[in-house]
This record gives sequence, C-alpha cells and structure tokens, in this order.
Amino acid sequence: MAHVLGCCLFDTAIGACGIAWTATAIGAVQLPETSPEGTRRRMLRHTGEVPEDQAPPFVQQAIARIQALLRGERDDLADLPLDMEGVPPFHQRVYEVARAIPPGEVLTYGEVARRVGEPGSARAVGQALGHNPFAPVVPCHRVLAAGGRSGGFSAEGGTLTKLRMLEIEQARFDDQPGLF
Repeated sequence: MAHVLGCCLFDTAIGACGIAWTATAIGAVQLPETSPEGTRRRMLRHTGEVPEDQAPPFVQQAIARIQALLRGERDDLADLPLDMEGVPPFHQRVYEVARAIPPGEVLTYGEVARRVGEPGSARAVGQALGHNPFAPVVPCHRVLAAGGRSGGFSAEGGTLTKLRMLEIEQARFDDQPGLF
C-alpha cells in the first residue's frame, strides 16, 4: 500500500464506517464495528497507524457515495480509485470481479472463481474476500455460498450484516425479488 496520509470515520445508515486515503486513492474502507473506536482500530490493521484528518475532496465524494449506497441508492462505486499496492494479484482479480457485481445482484464464490479463470478456487475466493480492505467499495457482501446460502462475512455482525446490506440493496437471487 502506498503511503496512507490520513483517515476519518463517517456516519452511515448501518453505523460509523472508516476510510483511509493516499494522495490519489482510497487506502482502506471499514464497515462498522460495535463502536467507532473499534471501527478505527480494525481499519488501521490494513493501513498501519495514520492520523485522523479532514478528508480531501475526492474522499469526501467517495464518502457521500458510500453513504448513499448504504441508504439503498444504486451506485456500484466501481470508478472509485483504490490503492492496490501490496494486495496479492489473486485478490486483485477477485476484487475486480466483485466490483463488477451491480447493487442488488449476487454471485456465488464458485462463479467468482470461474470469472477469475480459476474454477475450483471458491475457497480461495472466500479467503480473498475475507481480507478485503475496501468493503463496501469492493462489495464482498454480494458474494454468496452455493445454493444461496450467505457464506461467511468478516464485518461486525457477520452474516447478519451481510444480509442487512443485501436487503438495503433489495438484492435478487434466482430472478426472485428479495432474498427471503
């Protein structure tokens, strides 16, 4: 990861998220933990210690879009610049596929594995998504286990948070409205 310059917390419909930035890209995004301090601590595991600061304009725009997404507005956030320095190549390919999943749609871990050109690597896809330092900009919540099961989710609240985010997006599975 390039030199992270700063970070801040911001409120969303699901709680306080965190974001860190470099001079030109987002260095990390963190979904809410139980407390704002927990959110900050978990985000800093990806960035190392960085000062809290006022977000520069490109990060303020990213924050507004993340807030809108978590309120249920449709935005794939796919054009937001992410600092992938230090992210393993396989993870980068997985994140690229995940970023192409539109809000309200889902893929399975196996489908992502096939799209990255490594069928049979569904477990490795799950591990890559479990280390995602950019949720929800890299929307790992849109990747499910086979048969529509939720699979794991590393954010606070685990699969309940994943399902809540999918519900906010009015996700569809098997061409049926909603998940339930």
